[in-house]
Amino acid sequence: MIELTNVHKAFGPKHVLSGVDLNIAKGTSMVIIGGSGTGKSVLLKSVLGLIRPDSGTITLDGKDVAKGDRDAFLARFGMLFQGGALFDSLRVWENVAFRLRHGKQTLPKHEAREIAIEKLRRVGLKPDVADQFPAELSGGMQKRVGLARAIAAEPEIIFFDEPTTGLDPIMSGVINDLIREIVTEMGATAMTITHDMTSVRAIADNVAMLHGGKVRWSGPVADLDATDDPYVQQFIHGRAEGPIESVR
Repeated sequence: MIELTNVHKAFGPKHVLSGVDLNIAKGTSMVIIGGSGTGKSVLLKSVLGLIRPDSGTITLDGKDVAKGDRDAFLARFGMLFQGGALFDSLRVWENVAFRLRHGKQTLPKHEAREIAIEKLRRVGLKPDVADQFPAELSGGMQKRVGLARAIAAEPEIIFFDEPTTGLDPIMSGVINDLIREIVTEMGATAMTITHDMTSVRAIADNVAMLHGGKVRWSGPVADLDATDDPYVQQFIHGRAEGPIESVR
């Protein structure tokens, strides 16, 4: 469904992506791993068309993501942002229903609110949360609201940017389980970037490791531990010693 071929992107002298090749099949969950500064976020933004690669192609269903109707293209995506990215001045239900109220085909307020409350229920939040403001919620609850917003418009593709950052281990497990359940239920194609190996094992069908501007290794999550690639082994086990240089 999503294909990247020889994608390059540099910012001045810094080459972030140096020939990325990656395929994400429809209805599968792909998790991108790699150290900080390896280009995971740049890769995600390139697929969304927020960053234009210097060369190479990125296609969605065989069509170049940089061409065609931009609004129609973005309407196919949902996104859970790393920091939640909720609007502080809007109530929770208004955050969840934002696209439903501000897209090309806007829904009446009462219909959008009903859908928002249903999506909040799906992520384990009670209806009384709907009229609260984000600042009144815990970090875990805010993350759930962000997830409810990501699925509100029933997207075909959902991106998750470090979905468990800042959460305790229990809440991280809850969010991982929710992501896996929802992606499976919706039959959505998912792309996640994360450092959290617990998340990787919980939500991935396939894994790709980004290092040196390229996909160093990719394959089914079940093969992750068995690979003898020294870069993958160092990363997944968090070893200080290995081919990946640490900043001291």
